[in-house]
Amino acid sequence: MSHPHPELGPPPKLPKGGLRVTPLGGLGEIGRNMTVFEYDGRLLIVDCGVLFPEEEQPGIDLILPDFSSIRDRLDDIDGIVLTHGHEDHIGAVPYLLREKPDIPLIGSKLTLALIEAKLQEHRIRPYTLEVKEGEREALGPFDCEFIAVNHSIPDALAVAIRTGAGMVVATGDFKMDQLPLDNRLTDLHAFARLSEEGIDLLLSDSTNAEVPGFVPPERDISNAIRGVFAGAQKRIIVASFASHVHRIQQILDAAHEYGRRVAFVGRSMVRNMGIARDLGYLKVPAGLVVDVKTLDDLPDDEVVLVCTGSQGEPMAALSRMANRDHQIRIVPGDTVILASSLIPGNENAVYRVINGLTRWGANVVHKGNAKVHVSGHASAGELLYFYNICKPRNLMPVHGEWRHLRANAELGAMTGVPKDRIVIAEDGVVVDLIDGKARISGKVQAGYVYVDGLSVGDVTEASLKDRRILGDEGIISVYVVVDSSTGKVVTGPNIQARGSGIDDSAFSSVIPKIEEAIARAAADGVAEPHQIQQLIRRTMGKWVSDGYRRRPMILPVVVEV
Repeated sequence: MSHPHPELGPPPKLPKGGLRVTPLGGLGEIGRNMTVFEYDGRLLIVDCGVLFPEEEQPGIDLILPDFSSIRDRLDDIDGIVLTHGHEDHIGAVPYLLREKPDIPLIGSKLTLALIEAKLQEHRIRPYTLEVKEGEREALGPFDCEFIAVNHSIPDALAVAIRTGAGMVVATGDFKMDQLPLDNRLTDLHAFARLSEEGIDLLLSDSTNAEVPGFVPPERDISNAIRGVFAGAQKRIIVASFASHVHRIQQILDAAHEYGRRVAFVGRSMVRNMGIARDLGYLKVPAGLVVDVKTLDDLPDDEVVLVCTGSQGEPMAALSRMANRDHQIRIVPGDTVILASSLIPGNENAVYRVINGLTRWGANVVHKGNAKVHVSGHASAGELLYFYNICKPRNLMPVHGEWRHLRANAELGAMTGVPKDRIVIAEDGVVVDLIDGKARISGKVQAGYVYVDGLSVGDVTEASLKDRRILGDEGIISVYVVVDSSTGKVVTGPNIQARGSGIDDSAFSSVIPKIEEAIARAAADGVAEPHQIQQLIRRTMGKWVSDGYRRRPMILPVVVEV
């Protein structure tokens, strides 16, 4: 199994007749899925998603793929194929289209409807091409065939990309539910047909590769949800992804059965469920869904609220309810259902929300104590079955953290894919398919691009480090006025602290040390403000470390007169 080396340099020019695959996100992480294919001087992008921030990225709203490796080649892009409508696959599209709005978007009806609504908020009118499973479209030199796959959102597609270098199949996110709610199965017959033709490189979803067996059918959840509805005495509040149409359908069916009305809470939830209903993907009995403003007129045991926040996102509706920062107040006897899985890295945030809800008296039902969610990704048993059907000549695990990628690679090897034809890459690692063999050929820049409010890419890792220090250790500012000719102190040092846990009166013992250090420097002819700042920072830092075992941010301000 080949894998990247940290010393990889830029890839060489792609040989004529070769196909280049460059993942810009989705490898070594859950989210930010984006892969660039290059053939005959043209580019095709599959997916363009976002990653949601973790606790060590304070203040960040979204994390985007790094477009720098393709920024000077936007005119070479023949299209962006979107496999399905989840944010980790479509969320970064508006930011790429800001740079070139006329790049065509290719996807299924629901996927395009969701991204068009998102782009409307960014005031971008995209060029779109709607496709269905079984169809083929020529996008420049890329002959793309679309295959139905089952996932936790309707209308998901895999794509087979035929070029002169061979056929590549990208699965997108998929599983093999044999009893899907919409009766739309993963088309194993189509994959078998592609296998007969010869799949030269398979890019396969790795998210559940560590989980043995098969994912239970979505239909198994219905009884668990109905059981929760049967026992609930007051309001039921359901938190789900704003695009999880299948799960919301099950909630609507249970609400209808138990005589409750449903209101959607949150802009993205209202928007997406409206789109799904208008397109016929969500079946809503007449009178079942009402405006949230009318709920005050209904008894608590006739109310269901469906909101976002199943991953503990701080600004989502459920987190704000847990923090008493939302118009909807949790009261004893309310039932809260977290109808989704835990994305790795979000566990602490989710359990913080669960504890907050429980504190106010809610009965919280989640995957850990009830069967209210099944995964949308194929487990190990399904992947083995899938590889035996596809028989890929080369395999590249995608969509997962390192442990998932490696587990998926082992599954491929078990089914007979030669180990020297299994490529475990990471974001930015370039894989070339030449003469039927996939090899790593170099690496391009593929770091995190942070969205902070209206700022895109301005926040750096250094900025985040400063934010973490400020949040964990606080800040101490030291203000000194010095004589520009002699370097001696004229005024100060004046010291102020915020969040450091050190009482202001304690600084009286460090002021003489700072004065002595500056005087010694002045005697040595040091009068440059930056040098004096560094001196103050070292002196104050040593005092705080020795006396308090803390490392706050120290901000010296030196003014010359």
